[in-house]
Amino acid sequence: MTGERARERVRELAELGAAVRAVLTRHPGHAAWAPLTAQVGAAALAVPERYGGLGRGAAEVGVVMAELGRALSPVPYLGSAVLTAGALLAAGDEGARARHLPGVAEGAVVGALAWAETGGWEAADLTTRAEPAGAGWLLTGTKRFVPAGPGEPGLVLAFATAADTGRLGLFELTAAPAGFTVRSTLDRTRPLAELTLDRTPARLLSPDGAAVLARVRDLACTALAAEQAGAAARALEVTVRYAKDRIQFGRPIGSFQAVKHRLADMHTAVETARALARAAADAEAPPRLAAAAKSACSQAFSYVAGEMIQLHGGIGITWEHEAHEFFKRAHGSAHLLGSPATHRARLAAELGFATAG
Repeated sequence: MTGERARERVRELAELGAAVRAVLTRHPGHAAWAPLTAQVGAAALAVPERYGGLGRGAAEVGVVMAELGRALSPVPYLGSAVLTAGALLAAGDEGARARHLPGVAEGAVVGALAWAETGGWEAADLTTRAEPAGAGWLLTGTKRFVPAGPGEPGLVLAFATAADTGRLGLFELTAAPAGFTVRSTLDRTRPLAELTLDRTPARLLSPDGAAVLARVRDLACTALAAEQAGAAARALEVTVRYAKDRIQFGRPIGSFQAVKHRLADMHTAVETARALARAAADAEAPPRLAAAAKSACSQAFSYVAGEMIQLHGGIGITWEHEAHEFFKRAHGSAHLLGSPATHRARLAAELGFATAG
C-alpha cells in the first residue's frame, strides 16, 4: 500500500468512526440499531457485495466495534453482523448465504449464533445433539451466552454434533427454539440469552462445524478486542477528566505524582490494546493475532476499568456513576468467547510451545 493510499485509508476509517459515534450520541441504547444499519451500513460492512453488503473487512468492523465499546452500546452488532454473518460465510452454503445475508446486511434480520454451553466455548465442550429426521435434523440441547437483541432473533444458527457421524456441524433452525430467554447478567449493557432446543427442526449448513467455529472465533475475538480497546480508551478519558476537575488539598488530583503514574500506566495499557486490536483486524483475523488481541485487550480493559473506579474514589462505586458499567463490561467481555488464559493457550499452541496441563 502506497503512502497516499495508506493516508486515505486512515481517513476513511476515521470518517466511519465519526459517523458511528454521531449516531450513538443521538440515539442511545437499542434505538441506535436502525440508524446504524440504515444510515451508516454498519451491518453490511463484512458482507460481500453480491449479497447486498459493502464488501469491506475486519478493519471496518473493528472501527464500529470500538465505537460501540466506547458507548457500552447494547445493539446486537456482535451477535448478528459478526457472529451470524461470519458463520454463514464460513459455512460455504451458497443457498443459505443468498437467503439470509441480504437481510442481515440491511439490519432487517437480527441473527444469533448459538455456540457456548455450560462447559465452555471449545468444540470439545459442546454437547448439543443433532439427530437425522428425513431430509432434516432435530437438535436437542441448551445454549448459553448467546449475544442477542432486545427480542427474539429472526435467524438462529447453532453448533451441534451429528448423532450418526459424531462430527460437529453448523445448523440453521427452521422452527422457533423451545425457549429463548434473555438472562439477567452482571453486565446489563450486553444482552445475553439462553436458548433451549428440544428436538427443534434444523437444516445442516456445514458438516465441518469445527472449521467454521475456528474461523468465526478468530473473527469474533478480533472484533471483541476492538470493542474492549475502545471501551478502555473511553474509561481512561473519563478518568483523566475527573483527575483534572477533582480538587484535593487545593490542587487537582491529577497534579499529584502518584496519580500521574497510574494514569500513565492506564494510557500504556490502552495504547497497547489498540495496537494489538488494529493489527489483528488489519491482517483479517489470523488465529495467532486474534488470540493475542483477545487475551491482551481483555486484561487491559479489566485493568483500566479497575483503575477508573479506584481513581474516582467513593463516587466510582456508586450506582449513579458510569464507572461500574465499564467495570462490569470489562469482566463480562473478558470471559465472552473464552478467558484470557484460554486464548494464551491457543497462542502458545499456534506458536508450537508446550503448555502446562
